[in-house]
Amino acid sequence: MNNIGTLYVVATPIGNLGDITLRALETLKAVDVIAAEDTRHTSGLLSHFGISKKLIAVHEHNEHQSAEKLLTLLKAGENIALVTDAGTPGISDPGAVVVDFVRKAGVKVVPIPGVSAVIAALSASGIVQNGFLFHGFLPASGASRRKTLETLKTQIVTVVFYEAPHRIIESITDMANVLGAERRVTFAREITKTFETIYSCDLAHAAAWLEADTNQQRGEFVLLVEAAAIKEAEEFSEETVRVLKLLLLDLPLKQAVKLAAEITNEKKNDLYEFALSLKNTIA
Repeated sequence: MNNIGTLYVVATPIGNLGDITLRALETLKAVDVIAAEDTRHTSGLLSHFGISKKLIAVHEHNEHQSAEKLLTLLKAGENIALVTDAGTPGISDPGAVVVDFVRKAGVKVVPIPGVSAVIAALSASGIVQNGFLFHGFLPASGASRRKTLETLKTQIVTVVFYEAPHRIIESITDMANVLGAERRVTFAREITKTFETIYSCDLAHAAAWLEADTNQQRGEFVLLVEAAAIKEAEEFSEETVRVLKLLLLDLPLKQAVKLAAEITNEKKNDLYEFALSLKNTIA
């Protein structure tokens, strides 16, 4: 009986081919099969590095069916590399369905990490806020997009989005209207490519910046929107502060915040950060 093969989840460059890792190249050379989002695109990548392998198409329209085919090959002892057109499979790209399917079947899955558009954008943004939430692509429908933005409005960390060029103006306009025109946004466009652009402004002026130069509306975008403002102590009533202090004396922080929000009608997100600082003073 053959040993079961391994599925390697391989990150590939998001633009500059020089960003591929040595481990990724070694893996692509060593596996028996490469499962690719677009076989034509991956053929170009492999050709650039002098690699020739059997390719199987695995994209958003056939991922469930392809997962079964890949599992059969893995159980026959073949090692497979899973790649997308750019970046890491399963991160706003196909791949998660395959990984989940083969892991549940007891097959070993090994990540081969590489370049990340999110981390690259954050590293060059100069944003000093702690933490971030990666949302990925917003819904294409305007109504659904605005509804989603409403759920993200009170996030007290940087929120990171991907966006396509044909929706960038609409998305930025909705962000300004829903999240607040005073919020700062950083555009990271075409990262690692020839026309890489990193630009920051408030949402009130973001659409105008895009419209002033149609070239800035091209390519793939990472959008970094600053965190919602955190209420300071003086913005809460004396009663709210008193209730929160009493609850923090006897309850875990999350439970105290939940109860305080119910008692005072303050928003939980507003109370949480304040409660963190408050707990340190009464600990």
